[in-house]
Amino acid sequence: MSIQSNIRPILPEDLTALKSIIDSNGLFPSDMLDDMMSDYFNNENTSDIWFTYADDKPIAIAYCAPERMTEGTWNLYLIAVHRDLQGKGIGTEMMQYIEQLLAARGARILLVETSSLSSFEGTRQFYQKCGYELEARIREFYQAGEDKIIFRKSLDKNK
Repeated sequence: MSIQSNIRPILPEDLTALKSIIDSNGLFPSDMLDDMMSDYFNNENTSDIWFTYADDKPIAIAYCAPERMTEGTWNLYLIAVHRDLQGKGIGTEMMQYIEQLLAARGARILLVETSSLSSFEGTRQFYQKCGYELEARIREFYQAGEDKIIFRKSLDKNK
């Protein structure tokens, strides 16, 4: 079975399983997901993309959106695989799916950001393994002693 057959848009009934994914990773309080997704579910004209990798139920989540006031620049704001299922290539396959989807829509660049804290070292390595290059560091962005690290990847296969 191909990865694409397991990836689909998020549905309102997925929220409980998606919150479990968020909780397993400790990314942010999972109840924030309700607010984050309310516009998506209620606004048919949104360009934001939310999707999940689902087997019997969702086991991963991703969210990306275009950067305002740019041409073809997108941000990946969230990607997470349930902690119990990490290391199986699901996150990498989801990243490839995102990149292919955005490139087909004419996107030029995908940016991802993360924290400089040592607990995010695995996350930074993951992005680098997926071919992302360190683009910027904004010192003390999140809080004193915690920088924002931005990675970049060109989606133009000719560059």
